[in-house]
Amino acid sequence: MIKFQDIKVGDYVQAEYEGKVSQGEVIGLQHDQQLVQVLTDVQDFWFEPEHLTPIPLSIQALLNLNFKATINEDGTVKYMKGAFRIVTGKVHDDFSHFEMWYREDRRHNPHIKYVHELQNHYYEMTKVHLTKELVS
Repeated sequence: MIKFQDIKVGDYVQAEYEGKVSQGEVIGLQHDQQLVQVLTDVQDFWFEPEHLTPIPLSIQALLNLNFKATINEDGTVKYMKGAFRIVTGKVHDDFSHFEMWYREDRRHNPHIKYVHELQNHYYEMTKVHLTKELVS
């Protein structure tokens, strides 16, 4: 479950309906009833937060967001999207310790486990929503 106050329009989440889990994008929030509108590949639908789960941060999740990966000489991995950077340790799919930066804003070892948390940090740093769109 994701806390309602942690969800922002544009976040990617997993939504469960009748036992089926689909990934989708938050396209609306109804604050008075604490409902979240999620657009999946099937349709958009309103969900209560207890039917939403976060997408774990992983290499595949970053690639789905169109980050480009390069392996550094020391074995660390740098993920890039435009001027935004993430550098992980030598274990490629371990995001428990990493550094990210955008221009002069550097964050060492932020507590980010999920895609929506990364999206929210990205927005705070760049003032642009992190989506699957390519950045030149």
